Order: sequence, then C-alpha cells, then structure tokens
Amino acid sequence: MTMPKQDTNTSTNTITTSALQALENSSSSVRLRAALAVGTAPDPRAVDRLVERCAIEPDFSVREMLTWALTRHSAATTVPLLLREVRSEGAQARSQALHTLSKIGDRQAWPAITRELLTDADDEVARSAWRAAVVLVPEDAEAELAGVLATQLGRGERETQLSLSRALIALGEVITPVLRAATSEDAAPRVRHHAIATERLLRDPDAGFEFAIEEAKRVVALGPTSHEES
Repeated sequence: MTMPKQDTNTSTNTITTSALQALENSSSSVRLRAALAVGTAPDPRAVDRLVERCAIEPDFSVREMLTWALTRHSAATTVPLLLREVRSEGAQARSQALHTLSKIGDRQAWPAITRELLTDADDEVARSAWRAAVVLVPEDAEAELAGVLATQLGRGERETQLSLSRALIALGEVITPVLRAATSEDAAPRVRHHAIATERLLRDPDAGFEFAIEEAKRVVALGPTSHEES
C-alpha cells in the first residue's frame, strides 16, 4: 500500500529533526551517523545546519560526511550558503566551505576564489582554496591562477608544499613559464627547490615528492647547467 504523501513528509521531517539534533551529540560516531542520515534523505531545511556544523565540527571523518551530505543537496541551495562561509572570520569555516565547493564543482562559485583566499595565512584554508581553484577555474583564467599559486612556492612544510604542487600540476603545461621564473637564481632556495620539484613531477608523476625535492636540492647545488640537463 502506498503511504499517503503527508505521512511520508511527516516521516522525513522526523528523521531530519532527529539527525540534526544528533549532530550536537558528544560522540563522534553518533554525529557521523547523523550526517549520513541527512545525506541519505536530503532535505533542503537541513542545509543551513549542515553548513554551520562544518565550521565547528572537530572530527575529520564527520566533517567529510557533512561535506558529502551537502553534495547530496541542490547546488542552488548549498552554494550561496557556502559562498557566505568563505568570507567567515573562522579558519575552519572558510576551509570546509572551500573544500565542499570543490566537491560540488559548480563553476559559478569561481569568482569567490579570491587571491586573498589563495594566499590565506592559514595553511588549511590556503590548501582548500588551491584545490577548489583548480576545479572551478575557467580555461581562460588558468594562466592567471598559475601566477598566483606560484607566489606560494616554498611555503610551509612538506604536506602543504605537496598540495600546492598537485594544484599546479592539475593546471597542466600552463604552469611551465611560472615554474621556470621561480627557478631563477634570484629566487629563495626554498622557492627554487619547490619549483624544480614541481616541474619534475609534471614531467614524471610517478617520481614521488620527497625524491623530487631532494633531486631539486641537488640541482640547485650544482647550478643551472644541471637543471638544464635534468
């Protein structure tokens, strides 16, 4: 027997309300199941709360499930709220909103990926912005994006540097001129190492980042002739 529409709506409302309440539970496993429930039965009324929770959720796995739940809703509903979050004062709010935008992939969000976000002082925000940028960038803006990303070469520890290299490599051959410029003798050693390593990974994706960095250090130590021959 077909359930009356009103009863179906009532059931959905009950599930959504219960799941949203469970997002406040002290147990991360309970919050994870709650996010899964909201994503499994999408309800536009839950989007605000999902976005708000992303900004404060301490557990990585739960944040990933929250992002998945948001991707299960209409971009017309989620993207405007996420664009508001990328301007938040909270670093986690900015980072998670950018991460979610990269998963949704709606290119109407591209104008929100500003130079300020791409160079954000918080490494997690910057890394999320790099990933979102290479997904959302229009083809005619790729060279400009490569130029902005190149200003971050040499930044942070290995994990941050690898994220930047991956973002640059995703843009393809358009990055070659900016990498070449970053290997000049006027550049700081960290910048040169990172640029040469990224260039090597572009040519040989299987090389491995640590190997590429060590090779880059050797190239810089031996001088420009070694770089030309490598």
